[in-house]
Amino acid sequence: MASRSALIDVLAHLGEEAPLPVAARALAQAGVPVFPCAPSGKSPLIRDGRGFHDATADLGRVESWWRQAPAANIGVPTGRASGVSVVDVDVHGVDGFTAFRRARRAGLVSGWEAMVRSPTGGLHVYYPSAEREQASWQAGKAGVDFRGDRGYIVIPPSRREIDGETRLYRVASLSPAPTGPVDAQGLRNLLAPPPPPRPPRPVSDAVGSEDARRMASWLSRQDTDRNLKLFWVSCRLAEGDLPLADALDALVTVAQPDFGEREITRTVHSAYRTVATGPTLTRTGERSGGGFVELDAQTPAPTGRGLG
Repeated sequence: MASRSALIDVLAHLGEEAPLPVAARALAQAGVPVFPCAPSGKSPLIRDGRGFHDATADLGRVESWWRQAPAANIGVPTGRASGVSVVDVDVHGVDGFTAFRRARRAGLVSGWEAMVRSPTGGLHVYYPSAEREQASWQAGKAGVDFRGDRGYIVIPPSRREIDGETRLYRVASLSPAPTGPVDAQGLRNLLAPPPPPRPPRPVSDAVGSEDARRMASWLSRQDTDRNLKLFWVSCRLAEGDLPLADALDALVTVAQPDFGEREITRTVHSAYRTVATGPTLTRTGERSGGGFVELDAQTPAPTGRGLG
């Protein structure tokens, strides 16, 4: 069995009723960075600070913090900063235990070091952090979060006041089996799978820089609703897989004193994001020989989609 991480080793030897200043000191002495959180709460306590980025194992600073706020809960940055990552199983609104059991059947949540019961009835499952970065994420519909790099967790023996009762974060179990990092990406793919890739478009749908220049020429002749028409044109070019840089090269030539390059650039970027993530616009023009038909100044602007 691999040796426990320093944080879990401290928790294994601390009693659950240990005073918070004593626990914070023990963690700092073990090299685990900590920071104070609001008494009976989870938000960082340091005034004018940087939240969990202020975490430190400097013993003098840690002792000073808890002298000033002896009831402060203990926060620890997760990921490589502390050597632990946490799978947070929630019970608010969604029963995260259902998703966690599904992940366990898939073999994605083995290797844990400790399980901690939260005051609200949830579960924090601690793992050694991976050597590579594993960023924090949330799978809200599944009721499971991952606390990795750029995240933090409140740890035992912190406590919460709930319905007038003091409830502790309690170590429920320490693993008797070998431990190892959780596959955070694999777990996320199971609980919150990414949308399927968009099917490739037929070659005949592709557009080129010449199409973009023709559309820019048409835009230059418009006196009304130019931003809306620009958004529509940009979506057409994005649908035809024209690289964003080529679209910008062509369309910024439409810039005028009251229709500047910055506005054009922002609208083109918004259109490309829209096409990449959502349904495309209804097309009002017809294809001709793989390109776009030249539009005249009377072509009506499409409706039904706001600007980005």
